[in-house]
Amino acid sequence: MGNVGAKDVPVLLSPEGLRLDGRRLDELRPIRIEAGTLHQADGSAFVEWGQNKVMAAVYGPREVHPRHLQQNHKAVIQCKYNMAAFAVDERKRPGLDRRSQEISKVIAEAFESVVFAEEFPRTSIDVYIEVLQANAGTRCAGLVAASVALADAGIPMVDLVPAVAVGKVAGQICLDLKKEEDNFGEADLPMALVPQSGRLVLLQMEGHMTEEELGRSLDLGVKGCREIYDRMKAALRERYALTPVAGGAA
Repeated sequence: MGNVGAKDVPVLLSPEGLRLDGRRLDELRPIRIEAGTLHQADGSAFVEWGQNKVMAAVYGPREVHPRHLQQNHKAVIQCKYNMAAFAVDERKRPGLDRRSQEISKVIAEAFESVVFAEEFPRTSIDVYIEVLQANAGTRCAGLVAASVALADAGIPMVDLVPAVAVGKVAGQICLDLKKEEDNFGEADLPMALVPQSGRLVLLQMEGHMTEEELGRSLDLGVKGCREIYDRMKAALRERYALTPVAGGAA
């Protein structure tokens, strides 16, 4: 919390246990997911999650650039996460910063464990994530958007990959932190998993939790991920239910 004084810290939980936006501890922010939003990409998705607005585009499999990254036995998954300069209240410097590079790396590693990359040797699958508006949880929103975009591109995967952040706020374990909770809470735990197996493909933590709190956080995160997973599948069903079959009636 740095030099922030007690008078500057908002009241994060009401006496009734409700959060700043009226949610209960185990509630997600409103989520809207749309697949196939960019016609020139091989696959794309737009996620509006609370006040976050995130676009993802997938290109490939295609020729690897730079060429020295090519692998003979599988595709290379390259991810570029970027937060637009206008995405936050305090205008950020354009371009990839250290945080963006770190998030790009962890998202690429998450997909390396679920994409059947061996089916596309000597190629690249390129994932672009652009955060247009940010309000905490952008890496999770970006990962969800990218997962739907990969499915929209027809890239074979073990499964879709939902993600959510769990945190500790005013001593309570909360699902899906918003900006004030992320800034003034005691811990933040973004996670992503493969729903069918429950295997975690991303798990990071900032702050401090007890072992018991960590266990409760993981349980709550799994619950949140499964709810988001249903929304992801619904977005893809809607996308392809509205697409005419080639050669069929319009």
